[in-house]
Amino acid sequence: MKRLVVGILAHVDAGKTTLAESMLYLTGRIRKLGRVDHKDAFLDTYELERLRGITIFSKQAILALKDMDVTLLDTPGHVDFSAEMERALQVLDYAILVISGSDGIQGHTETLWKLFARYQIPTILFVNKMDLDGTDRILLMEQLKRNLDDGCVDFTLDQDKVKWMENLAVCDDKVLEKYMDNGIIETEDVATLIQERKVFPCYFGSALKLIGVDGFLDGLEQYTKAINYPKEFGAKIYKIARDDQGTRLTYMKITGGSLKVKALLSNKNSEWEEKVDQIRIYSGVKYEMVDEVTAGTVCAVTGLSKTYPGEGLGIESISDMPILEPVLNIQIILPSDCDPHVMLLKLRQLEEEDPLLHIVWSEQLKEIHVQLMGEVQIDILKSLILERFGVNVEFGSSNIVYKETIIEPVIGVGHFEPLKHYAEVHLLLEPDEIGSGLTFHTTCSEDELDRNWQRLILTHLEEKEHIGVLTGSPITDMKITLIAGRAHQKHTEGGDFRQSTYRAVRQGLKKTNSVLLEPYYNFKLEIPTESVGRAMSDIGRMYGKFAPPEIHGDMSVLVGSSPVATMRGYQTEVTAYTRGRGKLFCALKGYEPCHNADEVIQHMNYDSERDLENPTSSVFCAHGAGFIVEWDKVDNYKHVESGIEIPKLYVNNEINYITKDLKETNDMKEIKEEQLIKNPRKSYEDSVKMDKELEDIFVRTFGPIKQRLHSSQSSFGYEKKQNSSIIMEKAHKDRTTIDRNVKEPVKEYLLVDGYNIIFAWDELNDLAKDNIDAARNKLMDILSNYQGYKKCDLILVFDAYKVKGGVGSVLDYHNIHVVYTKEAETADSYIEKITHEIAKKHRVTVATSDALEQLIILGQGASRLSANDLKEEIKQVAAEIQRDYLDKQVGNRNYIGNHMDDKLLEFFLDKDK
Repeated sequence: MKRLVVGILAHVDAGKTTLAESMLYLTGRIRKLGRVDHKDAFLDTYELERLRGITIFSKQAILALKDMDVTLLDTPGHVDFSAEMERALQVLDYAILVISGSDGIQGHTETLWKLFARYQIPTILFVNKMDLDGTDRILLMEQLKRNLDDGCVDFTLDQDKVKWMENLAVCDDKVLEKYMDNGIIETEDVATLIQERKVFPCYFGSALKLIGVDGFLDGLEQYTKAINYPKEFGAKIYKIARDDQGTRLTYMKITGGSLKVKALLSNKNSEWEEKVDQIRIYSGVKYEMVDEVTAGTVCAVTGLSKTYPGEGLGIESISDMPILEPVLNIQIILPSDCDPHVMLLKLRQLEEEDPLLHIVWSEQLKEIHVQLMGEVQIDILKSLILERFGVNVEFGSSNIVYKETIIEPVIGVGHFEPLKHYAEVHLLLEPDEIGSGLTFHTTCSEDELDRNWQRLILTHLEEKEHIGVLTGSPITDMKITLIAGRAHQKHTEGGDFRQSTYRAVRQGLKKTNSVLLEPYYNFKLEIPTESVGRAMSDIGRMYGKFAPPEIHGDMSVLVGSSPVATMRGYQTEVTAYTRGRGKLFCALKGYEPCHNADEVIQHMNYDSERDLENPTSSVFCAHGAGFIVEWDKVDNYKHVESGIEIPKLYVNNEINYITKDLKETNDMKEIKEEQLIKNPRKSYEDSVKMDKELEDIFVRTFGPIKQRLHSSQSSFGYEKKQNSSIIMEKAHKDRTTIDRNVKEPVKEYLLVDGYNIIFAWDELNDLAKDNIDAARNKLMDILSNYQGYKKCDLILVFDAYKVKGGVGSVLDYHNIHVVYTKEAETADSYIEKITHEIAKKHRVTVATSDALEQLIILGQGASRLSANDLKEEIKQVAAEIQRDYLDKQVGNRNYIGNHMDDKLLEFFLDKDK
């Protein structure tokens, strides 16, 4: 008999639990049809779920069809509990996606669809609430095909059979060929298409009224395929929970062989070995105890105390699941008679069950803090603590969970040498990819430091949550490599390397430049069209970014990203100004540079040099006594040479954050390369006049342009109106530690939209028609020579948004930086992002003839340079170079640039001879 694990998922309030109830009722698993609003649904097993009418914890139920047993996993739909849902995905054979027919595809629906694609889960759709007025099956099918996948096919029985098979046939070439030959598609072929995610069956009905559910169940049985499991034992753990008696339960799916009671289990590294006491098969709140389970079964096991969600047993490996980060930090206020240390141990149980709950003990404040996802979780946690532990806690005000990272590589040195102790550690700290967290490595020679000491240092790096020096927030997105170290044959103990390792991290952070990060939401805002202006103004006020609005009749959609700190509570405002018609959907995007870093740093008032728990200094020994050496003098006292030089990076880590892909907003102004080639230029003349027109438009719309830092004449010959994004700062060759209070020198930046210039200049445009690479290289040579004379920081940006899977890259071409954008990111959107911050500290000019981009550049206070203006500027520079060349003779040719030659001079000067 076929056995499958099927998950049921949906945006909140789409009717997911109601559909599960209907499936259980129609298959005879329950005798009475419960309802969420009546608080008697079979799978709402917790009182909190009944009271709130939402699913909080994933549960399972067993139902039997004619020739198939199904383990149905009901998962949370609310975004605050999305981690619980995502952990369940790793054990699914198939997924049921429930969509509200009255609401259509919603924000969380799209998130779920992306997750199904990531985990390659075959998916069947049930469009619910079709009994309500205003639902239209044809329009909904169009929306499913447009927004989800063209492989969405209507599987309801009341349609033309031939048309149904034709819709299936076009989803696969082999099936189409069979259909053309035989005029029929076999059931086995349909099941294969679904399993391979080429077809997504769509059923329509009303779960509450049992309309269409029978046909849906028939399709579930008919068009799914059995899973072939290996004979060797394997299991995937997806959840940790406790029963009413406090017994620890490890929920797992057996993915190979079988598991028996009293079997000994261990993890991959054999760090623990424990015996299985009980095996339980749950269905709702009840369970059946069995002696053995075979592959394909989902069960709960007792007797295991060291397991965790995502862990693999036997042949299964650890799941490489994305870890969602808590974004709020809140103090838990305990009753006066409650021992905080005892309560802390109890709260650790909840942290173990829900990895999104981070329980933090503040030794300095003697307080317990909890880090979590959202406001709904706060209410649930309060009720859960009261129910589980009988303690009525309160919560303080919530704060954002910040993080810190570095923007330049640095070598940190830690030394610990009080009397009869000795250890020295050298660590290379480097910026890493966004979302990578912390990774630890070693390149240290075993001749210099024994392997066991190196392993101990890596253990000490992993065991602690290291904090930054700006606000004391956790550090992230860094690669930390052990490069050197020393132990004493007689006096070194394990604890000595713990101290020197911690101090090396801190000393490195003090020496380099750090950036404060804050969590960002990706949002989707659905509002009446007449409210778009208000919404755009609000998002701008919240330091958000968004794509142009999509208008659908009397409703419009805005997608973009915004700091969590500014968007919290905005749903209430949306409801008010749209009179209940507006909807806001948010999903955590990740961490990006903080929009008000200086304000946050000042408010948190953290002094890294007074943090006794995390010292930045080192301890050395002289004349039989230890003495403290402050972090900025440790390098003068170190006993070991690091043996390497810091990499000379021309682009720091902030470029990673600035160019991070926001898929929802990257199509703000997508211009395809073929269109550029066919229609390379529209209007590039009268740039001075255009500047005036653009400024007039901007002033009429948004008010006067503010002079941010400078109003002086730039080196490009055009007056600057500054404001932009700290993206690219050369890792200055002569740079040493800079005090934060010392004002950095103002620099000149020129940002060039590469393809825009190529197609605007006749010479390069003609060359591009034959060979686009040659045109690119020619432009790079021209700008290299220009930079060699003007000495500005020049960044040349090319679109690479159509390169499938492209992650973007930054190359140093002689003396200029060449940026290739990521997939789905245009050069102008990239330039807009980095321009947003750079001009806050530096003078910036952007070379482009794109009218919309010019308007944005003006609004941000930077100067614009049209393609023709840039060409004239380069001609003037070329003439000056020629004069210098004639004056200084050939022997000093390198003075004017490595690639300047007579042909290049002629290229610019032939019309002026």
